Amino acid sequence: MLATLGVITILCLLVAVMSKRLSPLVALIALPIIAALLGGFGLQTSAFIITGIKNVAPVVGMFVFAILFFGVMTDAGMLDPIIDRILKRVGTRPTRIVMGTALLALLVHLDGSGAVTFLVTIPAMLPLYTRLGMDKRILACVTAMAAGVNFLPWTGPVLRSSAALHVPVADLFQPLIPVQIVGLIFVFTCAWFLGRREEKRLGLGAGAVVDVMPQRVLTEAEVALRKPRLFWLNLMLTVVVMGVMIAGVVDPVVMFMLGTVLALCINYPNVDAQRARIDAHAKTALTMASILLAAGVFTGIMQGSGMLKAMAEVAVAQIPAGHGKLIPMVVGFISMPLSLLFDPDSFYFGIMPVVAEVGRALGVDPLQVAQASLLGVHTTGFPVSPLTPATFLLVGLCKIELADHQRFTIPFLFAASVLMTLTALLFGVF
Repeated sequence: MLATLGVITILCLLVAVMSKRLSPLVALIALPIIAALLGGFGLQTSAFIITGIKNVAPVVGMFVFAILFFGVMTDAGMLDPIIDRILKRVGTRPTRIVMGTALLALLVHLDGSGAVTFLVTIPAMLPLYTRLGMDKRILACVTAMAAGVNFLPWTGPVLRSSAALHVPVADLFQPLIPVQIVGLIFVFTCAWFLGRREEKRLGLGAGAVVDVMPQRVLTEAEVALRKPRLFWLNLMLTVVVMGVMIAGVVDPVVMFMLGTVLALCINYPNVDAQRARIDAHAKTALTMASILLAAGVFTGIMQGSGMLKAMAEVAVAQIPAGHGKLIPMVVGFISMPLSLLFDPDSFYFGIMPVVAEVGRALGVDPLQVAQASLLGVHTTGFPVSPLTPATFLLVGLCKIELADHQRFTIPFLFAASVLMTLTALLFGVF
């Protein structure tokens, strides 16, 4: 009874969200409540919801203050000197241009937003690609790889995994650091290869001279917010916040709270200016925070009612003895293609908890299922998925067709995902 009800609830969630009949916020709250009431849990449902919300509260707080922190740092222009230096150094050699594209996207993606990464990287680099006649699919591909492999503790997939399984972000992310380093080496290796190929195709090797200089133009409003004299102080603050948080010395939500307070006081000491900066980034923070709280409702009901456990028991009975340990490996290898089938909320809140519960019943740590998922599901997979708006932003800015982008980029992203999965197996992550 419970297993059937759970399966129906998850299927309804997938259909409702992916068909856009319901927003993720509405679906994650309404559907499990209806299921719990049909299952006869009555007023117990309220207790399940409160428990779920309590479990995700630290993740929600972390995300809100991470958005505010990196938003303030971007407004203050912390990345400006770094971006300008990259643009100055790439010159007109395709190899340097493509590798500079990867580095720029990697740095901009520190704020955890794929859309912001594309909005900064593509306009800055596209004039170079256009002027030199370089393949714009390479621009889209390399930007996608750098953003996709650079998953961080405050990015959507990591936060969703933490909220869905009620595990600390640091426990999820720390074991994956060496895996990610290998992935980033692969990204820059591919960037070098693609750049060299363009050099040969265009005849623009060493010594070639082309009259073009990449530059980035800021609006008057952006210039008014910049604090160039505070660059080193802002950079030091960012390094400290990220270092302490990733090391797990202080809880992430506390670290980002302190970082946000210091960032506001240092850069915008005026109260009205602080309020304006918070307002500027409130929409982004509130949107994701509401989704995570709704996910707390969903997971709280699914776990508290026993539906998740019942589904796992049925699935476990179908898996041959001794094969449970293969679950993380299988999830890792197919994680990138799963981005083409499921949107982030459907997978991390609907599919992954069931797989993790099945793994738990077979002696596999649910954390490993989440880590395997992070190696592809809307990390390397998000920049080519038709289910994420950022994909359309990327191809629109590059002025290429989605189909052309997918055919060119998917092999590279899939290879990165497989390489990181093999690295995780080699390093004993799962």
